[in-house]
Amino acid sequence: MRYRFVHQHAQQFPLAMLCRVLQVSTSGYYAWRNRPESPRTQQNRALRRHIEAVHARSRRTYGRRRVHAQLRREGVSCSRNRVARLMRAQGLWGRRRRAFRATTDSQHSFPAAQNLLARNFTAPAPDQVWVSDITYLPVAEGWEYLATVMDLCSRRIVGWAMQSTLERSLTLSALEMAIARRRPGPGLIHHSDRGSQYACGDYQDLLARQGMIPSMSRKGDVWDNAPKESFFGTLKSELVHAWSRPPRAEARREVFDFIEVFYNRQRLHSSLGYQSPAVFEGQFRTETAQSGVHSFGARSPPLSDWHGGGGGCSLPAIPPAPG
Repeated sequence: MRYRFVHQHAQQFPLAMLCRVLQVSTSGYYAWRNRPESPRTQQNRALRRHIEAVHARSRRTYGRRRVHAQLRREGVSCSRNRVARLMRAQGLWGRRRRAFRATTDSQHSFPAAQNLLARNFTAPAPDQVWVSDITYLPVAEGWEYLATVMDLCSRRIVGWAMQSTLERSLTLSALEMAIARRRPGPGLIHHSDRGSQYACGDYQDLLARQGMIPSMSRKGDVWDNAPKESFFGTLKSELVHAWSRPPRAEARREVFDFIEVFYNRQRLHSSLGYQSPAVFEGQFRTETAQSGVHSFGARSPPLSDWHGGGGGCSLPAIPPAPG
């Protein structure tokens, strides 16, 4: 450590003075400086370059777990603790979430559907359960509202819409996008909160025309729709909290880029075994094709099959990381 200190400050102070103050010899310093790097030091330097590249590609959002998972995917062998130590030394950190606030307007006279999920946030295949919600984003003109529809199996955002008001057209546009993109079969369960934008007649009529089964959270319980709250937490911590109230048009472009380019296609999700939703769905599609089972858009299984810990998309586990 003393030789390293001398080396780091040799351009600022006379070498002899530094060695004298730290009680080391100049010959010992030169021997240390000319000594070949150890294999471990060389490996750490190479690993730091990999870590910096992964962190940069994640838009400076990944913490040690996702950086470690991505390194494994790229064939880099190392332990998570080593990644954490090198990230601390480089001053690299993941983005952290803040507390969220509810936007639900449940003071209305529309009927509410039964909670069919009961906090069982798994699905046997894509396009059998969708979850929807609304959040608000600060922009230069005031607030911008974002409605999204997420596939519960792959965690992919299959539909979304933004506008400057909380009118029901916001949620209808998001649902219509999801339907146009995915064309699910009848029997899909659609879960949301009890907000008027979801309970209103127009929205429920669209669900009925598509053969979807409505499900709603209990009043005032945000944990009944935890996957969507988790997505909004990710969106705000990794994008919104880093901006300074951009103009409305710019905010919409940035949200488009975050959802369609980064979140759906690149970002590693811990609930998917550290895969992106696009990769997860591709792997699921390949496995179901090989098994001869048609899964996407198929009718949902009986609700009795969902509760008690069953269900969930089944994919091979990622092998443990080498030391």
